[in-house]
Amino acid sequence: MPLLEPRPGSLRPTASAPPAHDRVAARRASGTPEPLRGDLIALLGPDKVLHSLSDLVRYASDASPYRFVPQVVVLAEDIDDIAALFAYAHANGRHLVFRAAGTSLNGQAQGEDILVDVRRHWSGIEVLDGGARARIRPGTTVLRANAALARHGRLLGPDPASALACTLGGVVANNASGMTAGTTRNSYRTLSSLTLVLPSGTVVDTADPRADEKLARAEPALCAGLLALKAEIAADAELVARIRAKYAIKNTNGYRLDAFLDGATPVEILRGLAVGSEGTLGFIAETVFQTLPLDRYTTSALLFFPTLRAAAAAVPAFTEAGARAVELMDGNTLRASVQVAGVPADWAGLPKETAALLVEFRAPDEAAQAAYEEAAAQILAGLEVVAPVASVTNAFTRDAGTIAGYWKARKAFVTAVGGSRPAGTTLITEDFAVPPSRLADACAALLDLQARHGFDAAVAGHAAHGNLHFLLAFDAAKPGDVERYAAFMDAFCRLTVERFDGSLKAEHATGRNIAPFLELEWGPRATELMWRIKETVDPHGILAPRVLLDRDPRGHLRGLKTIPEVEAVADPCIECGFCEPTCPSQDLTTTPRQRIVLRREMLRQPPGSPVTAKLLDSYGYAAVDTCAGDSTCKLACPVGIDTGAMMRDFRHRRHTPREEWAAARGARHFRALERSARLAVAAADRIGDRLLTSATRAVRRAVRPDLVPEWLPQIPGAAARTLPPTRKAGATAVYYPACVNRIFGAPAGYRGRSLPEAVVALSLRASRPVWIPEDVTGTCCATIWHSKGYEAGNRVMANRIVEAAWGWTAGGRLPLVVDASSCTLGLAQEVVPYLTPDNRALHAELTVVDSVVWAAEELLPRLEILRTVGSAVLHPTCSMRHLGIEERLREVAGACAREVVVPDDAGCCAFAGDRGMLHKELTESATAKEAAEVTARRFDAHLSANRMCEVGMDHATGGRGYYSVLMELERATRPD
Repeated sequence: MPLLEPRPGSLRPTASAPPAHDRVAARRASGTPEPLRGDLIALLGPDKVLHSLSDLVRYASDASPYRFVPQVVVLAEDIDDIAALFAYAHANGRHLVFRAAGTSLNGQAQGEDILVDVRRHWSGIEVLDGGARARIRPGTTVLRANAALARHGRLLGPDPASALACTLGGVVANNASGMTAGTTRNSYRTLSSLTLVLPSGTVVDTADPRADEKLARAEPALCAGLLALKAEIAADAELVARIRAKYAIKNTNGYRLDAFLDGATPVEILRGLAVGSEGTLGFIAETVFQTLPLDRYTTSALLFFPTLRAAAAAVPAFTEAGARAVELMDGNTLRASVQVAGVPADWAGLPKETAALLVEFRAPDEAAQAAYEEAAAQILAGLEVVAPVASVTNAFTRDAGTIAGYWKARKAFVTAVGGSRPAGTTLITEDFAVPPSRLADACAALLDLQARHGFDAAVAGHAAHGNLHFLLAFDAAKPGDVERYAAFMDAFCRLTVERFDGSLKAEHATGRNIAPFLELEWGPRATELMWRIKETVDPHGILAPRVLLDRDPRGHLRGLKTIPEVEAVADPCIECGFCEPTCPSQDLTTTPRQRIVLRREMLRQPPGSPVTAKLLDSYGYAAVDTCAGDSTCKLACPVGIDTGAMMRDFRHRRHTPREEWAAARGARHFRALERSARLAVAAADRIGDRLLTSATRAVRRAVRPDLVPEWLPQIPGAAARTLPPTRKAGATAVYYPACVNRIFGAPAGYRGRSLPEAVVALSLRASRPVWIPEDVTGTCCATIWHSKGYEAGNRVMANRIVEAAWGWTAGGRLPLVVDASSCTLGLAQEVVPYLTPDNRALHAELTVVDSVVWAAEELLPRLEILRTVGSAVLHPTCSMRHLGIEERLREVAGACAREVVVPDDAGCCAFAGDRGMLHKELTESATAKEAAEVTARRFDAHLSANRMCEVGMDHATGGRGYYSVLMELERATRPD
């Protein structure tokens, strides 16, 4: 064992509640049992089989209120893997469930046997016909697909609120629609073709002109069965009429019976049945969508009404006027959304009865936009809107920022309301649809029903389509609460069906929560047809049992998960998974959601549990060490949960008092450390990469991998021993070269000026001279200590740098320009909690400016561009995202290059100071997709604005030579 290896027990939680009834049993501590583990490793290889207890627990939860722990998790890589798994399940009586993003709300992505991850190896989009169509793999997020299509002025029809995280495979399998899709723009209507792997292993490409011929040869019984069902349905005129009526409004409950009316052949029927089938009929390996125009001229308003009924009554007028979206939010939703960054704080004071409509018109040109605005103004003039708080305007606007804020509040419905639920409660999310003309009555009936059952729920929805969503919170650990919920569900389902003839599921698919109520909505005849569809396509029943069809009337109460209280920063988490696509470690170890899920399982366990012990054994590396600490999860989470902060706290907990003392001493004597580091880097040029790599690896093994960095060949040479001379007199800003730029120089082969030289030269050239204080050496933004959880050292350096900066800037009269985005973030925001009250007051007087912003706002307008490169690829850093300055990077780069490219898969590089040297596998995993885009073509310049991120991208791309965009700007404006 390494000398300074932390003890896993330092992270052992202390449970304040009795062990939970749904805790993982002690007998499962060893993970996947034999022979299942050995069979699948022999079948697929060890890299594709996740079998540890930690793996099983982290995959057991999704965005739903259910939790089922699988026996094993398989990372399927291609169709051959899927077919092999199907054959294994047939031969051994096993069951499979597919999981992609895990954002489904009713347990569709959970299974009790073999769980198949179809996200990691299944992403990619190919734009076809100039954007008119798109071939998309099932692990691709909606956001990623739309980013590629936007360049062609197109987008997908389905637009679920979880677009940043949910994948196209899940969207199609659930027929998820969203704010604007309705019944005409959803997957069923816009899916051109798909490739489906049937439970038998037969692969069907519905776009193949000979697909029916091939299927008839391979699966004659299946073809005959589908055609027999079609004939039976067609012969029943009453049933045909009922099917057409059911799909006149949004409906995802059960199988799409209209596939038998719309499809003429078995392949066409299968294409329709696959949509909304929730992984019960086969695996959707590829989709081809017909895309829609991206109408860029947008006008929106958030209109407030005295009651939910009044808001609902206003919906038809906007719908008839051509509104693309009319979204409803009740008072509970509006008040809860104040947790979302940018939402006005005074919404917290809105009366409970208040409701709002988010109305949006989208047009292809300005003339059409003006016509929509005129119609909207006429409607608005006749409405009884209210302004209960000062921020309410009740006005239509074209301002993109304001509109984005409206949508951010609306899309955060589930997570914001869920995040404000009582601690320890489970969240249920339901959606249903009624004929739009009955929306007002349905709202009133729903509120009355909730009140009668003791629920103070939140309501929102796609009002234009008669589609409402509501959230309920209850304690799944209390039998009385579960029974109260069960009584509510019985009454709600009867109300929706018997009073409104509505859909029990409008867009979230049937799922475990509604499967027992399928017959209530569809009746025995149609329900039995659905059972026969399942038996025809999946005769052995290997796929997703009890997800869509369940004869147990209490099946929806099985597997409800308890929510133990965890650390305060993470306790509001509803496990929605919005954080996962942005997490650098998502394909290596764990995600923010999974870090919290694992923590909750520890708290379900009794003292001395072998399950807790086993989870703690792996948690240190899988959760704590391989968290980049970049906190981009906080940006993706609608309620701002910062799992990175929790992991930094856990790092602190693992430190011994001696480690904390040493870190604080290092902060006090940082001048010596900085000089030593620069000398070491300079000496490395003479020693050679191979020897340094071997030496650092040996020390890492002896001491601790999370303490000693590994030398990487892409580490640049040393910076100059002295900074460029500047004058204090006449300076318009104080320039603070970050310690990384005082230690490390430019990438190998770079022949221009260093970054400090470039900043000084540019500022002089633009008549905005800067001054570098003589005593910057030995100071730091404190991020070194902050990211590692060294609180004592963090406090020492945070207070020292603020005191110094206050003096340098003459009490804040001059701006402080910082040349590394992570250091800008550290100085502007992250040091604040560690300051003394006096220094916090000093900090409030400082103006900290990132060098990219300084260049864009102060230098570019005063500079003449003399030369440009043909193309530049950018790496926006995670710190830029936190600071909101990504567009400034693009702006500066745009002045230097005729073509500027930000890779579609750009994200956090996870180098995180030196974390990429402590765990290089983290950076390699985090940057794999971005690096593939970058290395697929030639670029004249590779630009960013943070030295260690540039080193990380160099490592990822094989030494492409990333450097600061300010260095390129200096070259572009340098006189001959």
